[in-house]
Amino acid sequence: MSGRGHHRRRAGAWSAGPVVFGAALGMVALALIQALLPSREPDDVVHYREVRRFVLDHFVRDVDPDQLVEDALEGMLANLDEYSRYYGQAESVRVDRETRGRFTGIGVVFRAPVAAGQVLFPVPGGPAETAGLQVGDTLISIDGEPVAAGDERALRERLRGEPRSEVLLGVRGLDGSEREHRVVRQSLVDPTVRHVRLADEERAIGYVFVSSFSRETGGEFDEACEWLADAGMQGLILDLRDNPGGVLEGAVDLARRFIPEGVIVSTEGRGAPEVLRADPGAARLEGMPLVVLVDGGSASASEVLAGALQDHRVAVVLGEPTHGKGVVQTIRRYDERGTIAKVTTSYFYTPSHRNLERDPAEGREWGIMPDFEVTLSDEQRARVLRFLLRYGPPRELVARLRAWEEAEGVALLDEHPVDPQLDAALALLRGERTEWFDEEAPR
Repeated sequence: MSGRGHHRRRAGAWSAGPVVFGAALGMVALALIQALLPSREPDDVVHYREVRRFVLDHFVRDVDPDQLVEDALEGMLANLDEYSRYYGQAESVRVDRETRGRFTGIGVVFRAPVAAGQVLFPVPGGPAETAGLQVGDTLISIDGEPVAAGDERALRERLRGEPRSEVLLGVRGLDGSEREHRVVRQSLVDPTVRHVRLADEERAIGYVFVSSFSRETGGEFDEACEWLADAGMQGLILDLRDNPGGVLEGAVDLARRFIPEGVIVSTEGRGAPEVLRADPGAARLEGMPLVVLVDGGSASASEVLAGALQDHRVAVVLGEPTHGKGVVQTIRRYDERGTIAKVTTSYFYTPSHRNLERDPAEGREWGIMPDFEVTLSDEQRARVLRFLLRYGPPRELVARLRAWEEAEGVALLDEHPVDPQLDAALALLRGERTEWFDEEAPR
């Protein structure tokens, strides 16, 4: 018994030899085949490698190989159309912030353009407010290093960091006292819904400006409308001027608040068409008198929203013709490199199957034509957009900011500048411009 067992063990040991030898022989043969046969890579990839090698070996200065790759990718996408792009690491941070609607920071809005480093207000519920920063505090040090006067860009860079990382801030209050606060950076919503107010308190006409569309826009809009509803809102002005678009779903979310049934938008590309429809349960603002403001800066997702509201005849669109960007783009993130590629993947169509993409060669109109055209002068437009794109203060801090203004004799809170388009929207909702309507006008 023991002899046979020993024999089996030795036979097993000997049998490994041919297997190992065979595997090694196979690897050698594979290497020889790969060396002798032509490369399986496409010719264009082989050519790219050849040119890249030539540049690295012969250019007069040392070249960063990663930068060559990034430049090549940027050129590849930039030549597809005017919308497709490859974003390097620095730009990808901005794109990520725009699409996700979030950023990592301490949650303060600085006073501008006077006194770099002075806090206009901390974001309610943000880490700075939680740590104790107040309206009017001036940052005098960051992690023990003094803050240089006038270099606001460097200041913002020093405040950036990873979520849950800490930063020690030295501040001087409006009363002159100095103190320190340890602030934990957090992921915060980057507001796309701004300047929420009653534009006419007597008639209870609400006003909301949407700067772009992110994944957070729907929730922001609902919160704004809840406040306006509590204030007795009887009509609404939705301002989409200079809104370049963003996440398509964000625009569809807002359209569903007003449209109870039917198509919101359809997209058609190389694959099967996709149709996004209304959701009866989401139409919480159905029947609300609505005016939508647009201009030549309203593009893409903002045109989707304006087009859906116009086609379903639930809003009056007022202002100037929109940009005419009728394409949908798909974003892919390359997390290992921290970069993003954005490629046009389909065209979108309004509920009446209008394609809004500008194409002068086709000899047709593009973009959204307003129901009532009201123009601004260049000076008026510049002032209005400068106001709209700023962060408005939280309602609960307005009284404190007014007290600061009075105490120092300064202007901190901007007032909405002269704006004929907003005035016309208010006149419509007040019933003061009935001569604009005829039997064909939207209801």
